[in-house]
Amino acid sequence: MNWRAVRSPLDLAPDEVQRAAIAKELKLQSVPALIARVTVKPWLDGAEITGRFQAVVEQICSVSLDPFEQPVEGEIDVRAVPKGSPNAGQETDEEMELDPDAPDPPDVFPGDAVDVAAYVVEHLSLEIDPFPRKPGAEFEYSPPAAEESPFAVLKNLKEPKG
Repeated sequence: MNWRAVRSPLDLAPDEVQRAAIAKELKLQSVPALIARVTVKPWLDGAEITGRFQAVVEQICSVSLDPFEQPVEGEIDVRAVPKGSPNAGQETDEEMELDPDAPDPPDVFPGDAVDVAAYVVEHLSLEIDPFPRKPGAEFEYSPPAAEESPFAVLKNLKEPKG
């Protein structure tokens, strides 16, 4: 993605066409607003990308199926190194043990440039509610009436009412 950088730290603001492409990529109705302030600093032989973003996304309510807008915001904290870097995580066929408290290994980017806008979109996608519910939307479920067996119906016909 090729957004305009306004100043440093980078202030990113996609235009209407770019926001429409983001909405399509993330399967949203629309992205009426998206801004991000991102700082890119050298890190080992790659880059450290940190910042925040704020957006307004339009989704379809999973209860009422009505479209609605909701604000979304989040933080970006990523380290990335170029392909072939000695600091990149090692890919092996062996089973890895993961330590949930350990820092994530750095991302690997192809070439010699980091796509900062792609990291903004990736982190936006992680903050979007996969089952959005419009404020005030209530799920009302009433189970279908229990179907009477044919024998119960015959029994009701046979017994005198009274």
